[in-house]
Amino acid sequence: MQTDWQPTCSVDLLHLRARVLGQIRGFFAGRGVLEVETPLLGQGIGTDPQLAFFSTRYESPPNQHTLFLQTSPEFAMKRLLAAGSGSIYQICKAFRNGESGRFHNPEFTLLEWYRLDFGLPQLMAEVDDLISLLFADYGLQATQRLSYQDVFRKHTGLDPLVFSYPEYCAYAVAEGLPEAVAICAGDAVLWQDFLFSHKVQPYLGDNALCMVYGYPACQSSLARISPENPRVAERVELFIKGVELGNGYYELTDAAEQARRFNDELSIRQQRNQPAVAKDGRLLAALSAGLPDCSGIAIGLDRLLMLLSASASITDVLSFPIHRA
Repeated sequence: MQTDWQPTCSVDLLHLRARVLGQIRGFFAGRGVLEVETPLLGQGIGTDPQLAFFSTRYESPPNQHTLFLQTSPEFAMKRLLAAGSGSIYQICKAFRNGESGRFHNPEFTLLEWYRLDFGLPQLMAEVDDLISLLFADYGLQATQRLSYQDVFRKHTGLDPLVFSYPEYCAYAVAEGLPEAVAICAGDAVLWQDFLFSHKVQPYLGDNALCMVYGYPACQSSLARISPENPRVAERVELFIKGVELGNGYYELTDAAEQARRFNDELSIRQQRNQPAVAKDGRLLAALSAGLPDCSGIAIGLDRLLMLLSASASITDVLSFPIHRA
């Protein structure tokens, strides 16, 4: 306990974090994007079965209410968009249960922004501009833009848009990953996530920003489905040196479709015996009122700082990670 009180990051990295936050704020101020704040503690939480959450009890005598630490500010920010905020961004804390390791801390810092009248190509261009600014002194090579289907085929030989359970099983066993068969069973999303993280992601963004777009529609969640190909979602993820940095969408604005997807996710949560949650009625009401045409993305700033500082672990860029919080 003699040293347990001390931060795990250096003073130099405290200064780096402050400098990066200043650059980000200057970037968006120059483009007329409004900085906003939304609650970290909310009455609702997302239904995504891939995410675990923290809950707490709010004592308001004579009543008690269950509240949730937000896994992302997305739903609240979309309510602001529907209320007429215009393009917005936020730098905030987010919370995800069960996530701890080299790239994970249960409490982490997110940059999230939404741009009105942007499709996915315009959003990707803006991401490129921001990353180029932040990494200006680090010699990144030209940004790579790759379709999910192409990069998945290149590294696995499998087609992610046509799920074949026997082919995926045979590939996993041949590649020394037999545990995938038990972990993923017949779930296409679990298979894609598992194989992508083990066989594709490590090779993405070697000294460059890599944007992977056009994810399978079964991984759409909050993204629109491509009008040209119903098997593809208008979604993009960001990678540098094999590290996932961000996830963005050409945002779904259809309230009925979003409610249907929430129902599907609730069914999956029930099948997996995960904690029960309710659909966020306020988000659905905002979508019904009219979410403007927009694209949005969230970037993990702690991971970005890891890359900027060549740190080995997220612990190295946090003042007090969970084991010292």
